[in-house]
Amino acid sequence: MASSGEEPRSGSPDRAGTGTEPAADAAQLDTAEDFEVLEEEGEDDEDDLSELPPLEDVGRPAAPPREDAQPPEQGAGDAAGDPQEWLDVLGNGLLKKKTLVPGQGVDSRPQKGQDVTIRLKATLEDGTMVEEDPALTFTLGDCDVLQALDLCVQLMEMGETALIVSEAKYCYGAQGRSPDIPPNASLTLEVELLAARDAPDLELLSGKEKIQLANRKRERGNFFYQQADYVLAINSYDIALRIVGSSSKVDFSPDEEAELLDVKVKCLNNLAASQLKLDHFKAALKSCNLVLEHQPGNIKALFRKGKVLAQQGEYREAIPILKAALKLEPSNKTIHAELSKLVKKHADQRNVETEMYRKMLGNPSAAGTPRKCKDKLPWSIPWKWLFGATAIALGGVALSVVIAARN
Repeated sequence: MASSGEEPRSGSPDRAGTGTEPAADAAQLDTAEDFEVLEEEGEDDEDDLSELPPLEDVGRPAAPPREDAQPPEQGAGDAAGDPQEWLDVLGNGLLKKKTLVPGQGVDSRPQKGQDVTIRLKATLEDGTMVEEDPALTFTLGDCDVLQALDLCVQLMEMGETALIVSEAKYCYGAQGRSPDIPPNASLTLEVELLAARDAPDLELLSGKEKIQLANRKRERGNFFYQQADYVLAINSYDIALRIVGSSSKVDFSPDEEAELLDVKVKCLNNLAASQLKLDHFKAALKSCNLVLEHQPGNIKALFRKGKVLAQQGEYREAIPILKAALKLEPSNKTIHAELSKLVKKHADQRNVETEMYRKMLGNPSAAGTPRKCKDKLPWSIPWKWLFGATAIALGGVALSVVIAARN
């Protein structure tokens, strides 16, 4: 889960997920620890889940009701009340909400972009408690927490207590959270909306506050990237970049300015990685170029730019960029492998183009030239002799006519 407290680390248990299929791409991101980004998987590699960080999910208080469940002996306010009281939030039966304690009215509902604070209890289907937070704070609509929470809290009234039953898709999906939440686990969340306030004015944040906020959004993007949810990853990186790029009425120290630039570069690098995964080549190229404007020798940006150009078949442009990256880090095996692959592809491309131009210009092949010359030889000599003989004959006739005319 996300909170407004200390800055979470990428992939830590306090970061909630979306339940999409995970991918072993943690080592491809710029994180707070800035671990190696160039350990790219091969084109045909299988996803290796062994290196993924644990995820966190939420559970259910006691036997959550289903659509086909019968009303139990308890009162209507109990966790397993009348199924008709449940709201099908998305209309697909996978995310349901029921009010246990009414709130202060529809007008008191929080708005997207506000910072909300909730009391949370989360349990599994068997009633095992897996999460309890008396004051979880997050920005509504920024995907800072489980999608189940982000979608349902905006439907709650101030002071309301609600029960949320969610399938794994909107929690932690096929991966679960080791060791307490199994894969594909449905969860139940008991939520009380405690407070909602406008998000802080970015112009008034100190350098340290702005850095911390941007890093939280960036690390949330890293989480989504590791879950192979590249659209939400891009969303989080964009939010982080907006925070970094926002104007400020507060003076920052040179160290804070440098750290903000470092956060910006990391976000742009990871944004390019996400865009590349979605085949958004033009956008990825732009992100790489923005990094290189600030840091021309950024190996990760050079490598990704080469990858983008290679994906577009621009081998001639990609090869010198990868050579530049290799010059900066000669021992990097990943760059070596990628460069070797591109050189071979470029050679194959040139051979294909050469053959295509030969056919377009109608040039005979090397093997066919001697044969065609042989075929023409027997016919070319008689025609030359015939032409010469004809010319001589015509000349004789003309001479005879001239002589006859003089006589």
